[in-house]
Amino acid sequence: MLKTPSGKLRARALPIPFDGEPGPLNSITDIAGVEVGYQTLIRGHGPLVRGQGPVRTGVTAVLPRGKAGANLGVFAGMFSQNGCGEMTGSQWVAEVGRCEGPITITNTHAVGTAHDAAIKWMVQRWERAGHWSLPVAGETYDGWLNDINGFHVTDADVYAALDNATGGAIEEGSVGGGTGMITYGFKGGSGTASRRVGFDGATYTVGAFVQSNFGSREQLTIGGVAVGKALKDWAPEARAGQETGSIIAIVGTDAPLLPHQLTRLTRRTTLGLGRSGAISGHGSGDIFLAFSTANAPALADSAAMLSASFIPDPELNPFFAATIQAVDEAILNSLIANETMIGADDRVVHALPHAELIRLLERR
Repeated sequence: MLKTPSGKLRARALPIPFDGEPGPLNSITDIAGVEVGYQTLIRGHGPLVRGQGPVRTGVTAVLPRGKAGANLGVFAGMFSQNGCGEMTGSQWVAEVGRCEGPITITNTHAVGTAHDAAIKWMVQRWERAGHWSLPVAGETYDGWLNDINGFHVTDADVYAALDNATGGAIEEGSVGGGTGMITYGFKGGSGTASRRVGFDGATYTVGAFVQSNFGSREQLTIGGVAVGKALKDWAPEARAGQETGSIIAIVGTDAPLLPHQLTRLTRRTTLGLGRSGAISGHGSGDIFLAFSTANAPALADSAAMLSASFIPDPELNPFFAATIQAVDEAILNSLIANETMIGADDRVVHALPHAELIRLLERR
């Protein structure tokens, strides 16, 4: 829980107060069967030359039922807090309450590539006459650090993220689709966390994964401390004063929840986002999806009656709390498990300074 596989510190390595009980990995991959994969593209330095670089981007893949079950659907719900962004397949999720195939996240100008390549990847593995798919592909904007108009993300990169997807502990920070992202004026990117929830004698997991790229420094609040305001003069802020960017959040659970209940979880994602100070500004695409890996037989193609189990709506409060807590911690992990990055035109985005953060937290 304290470090990523490569040894980067996570939020729990610092004196940050967190509520709730995390899963053993504190990750969306605490949900049995969920796999996450990355393809990270970092190359080139100096002045921006369109089509050549510098390149600071990538692709993230989240597979609710893993690679082996990528052709199977899951119950799902979605919510847009602010719509300056894109999540393909969301209309189908809203219509029928299910998500089909893998979920990919990349940069804004590569979302079409991710969508198309995910379909091709599916067809290569489960080709049949009249194959039909509307996969989910989300995006956030990395054009401050990356040659975004160079269109460096290819089908092969999407395939790699999907093929590399695995369970267990996963990297965070500047990896995959989160490679070139900025959060609260510091280096942001990919982050994850989880919470355990008990109901009727069983223990379930709620996990969150975020591609975090939003907010201005003065907004950042951690553990109730106005960290951003205290650090406003610490180093130049990336995109100073601008409330731009976006966040894509994927919430998963193994609890038996129906589509309308999963939609209710996505709405609570906004409360997790707000804990660190976000206002979901005009130029921010804050789009959220939740899925449940339970009730697989109820998603089968059948002409016969199907049934699904579900937790009663009045008993969802602990799952709401778990969603809020996991999203908040996932965002902080995306900030803390990170490093300073130099990108296009030698722009520098500093990592959140651990020593300064510890000093501010211990003071409180």
